[in-house]
Amino acid sequence: MPRSSLALGASRQMGRSANPARPFVALALVALLSAPCGAQDRYFDAGGVRLRYTDQGAGEPIVLVHGFSNRLELWTTVGIVQDLARDHRVITFDLRGHGRSDKPHDPARYGREMTLDIVRLLDHLGIARAHIVGYSLGGHLTSQLLTLHPERFLSATLLAGAGRFDWDSVKVRQADTVATELEHDCISRSLIRRLAAPTAQPPEDTLRALSARCLADTAQDRFALAAATRSWTGQAFTPAAAAAVTVPTLALVGSDDPQRRGLEALVTLRPSVKLVIIDGATHGGAGGILARPETLVALRDFLSAGRSPRRVPPSAPPRRP
Repeated sequence: MPRSSLALGASRQMGRSANPARPFVALALVALLSAPCGAQDRYFDAGGVRLRYTDQGAGEPIVLVHGFSNRLELWTTVGIVQDLARDHRVITFDLRGHGRSDKPHDPARYGREMTLDIVRLLDHLGIARAHIVGYSLGGHLTSQLLTLHPERFLSATLLAGAGRFDWDSVKVRQADTVATELEHDCISRSLIRRLAAPTAQPPEDTLRALSARCLADTAQDRFALAAATRSWTGQAFTPAAAAAVTVPTLALVGSDDPQRRGLEALVTLRPSVKLVIIDGATHGGAGGILARPETLVALRDFLSAGRSPRRVPPSAPPRRP
């Protein structure tokens, strides 16, 4: 199994917080209070759903796909957009149901449609092939997309999200519980606890505070998030489909992230995936995978290793609104 564990001068203490609940709290605050993105907002029609996106930089195109209940500013908040835009054309967007994109309340408007929105965005921008990086839910969508339209991608990076190739009746029931919790509280206690490390479970007063912030945030629509959650079955694919993908793939996950098991299972199915486990990193927050400098180093190394002038398709200039 191809795997590496990166330290790069960072100790385990960098990935941990003195308060065991703080890693998730920081992730949630990024979702609720993301800093404004420097690039100009643009919009396009994705099968009748209006989606917000940004397009900046020049070079090989790379699409960044955020996680559940996040928005495109996530990538700017952690500095990934600013770094990659030095030598790449970087495209970010708000998934349907998120940020400033449209937020349907019908589960049928989500599922696989969320995955296909990425291809619709590439088509809108006139991009034939691109690199793609997906975090958490974005990783799940990316993994499915590689089984549907592999010809559109130069490479894929999965950050703490392997894809729903192990979808079963237990996960269907879990998704329904998450959706019900979202409708009531705007957050899901069960999902939060499932994504947190065993030693970093948030206390109830923290969860109540997060719920209050989410309910007060006009950019969050709890009914849209619940509808998206009830559509997760539409993002499932078979282990055989996952194993058949030939797009060069990097997988990055923290050693303290419960999502590690899913990415290790993906590597078992597809040994060509390069798995990098970042010591001490969690799913989100101050010690999360996106906040760790090793993540950007590994991503840049991966992109540089696969770069070839003969593989770079012409990229249309950014469209003006």
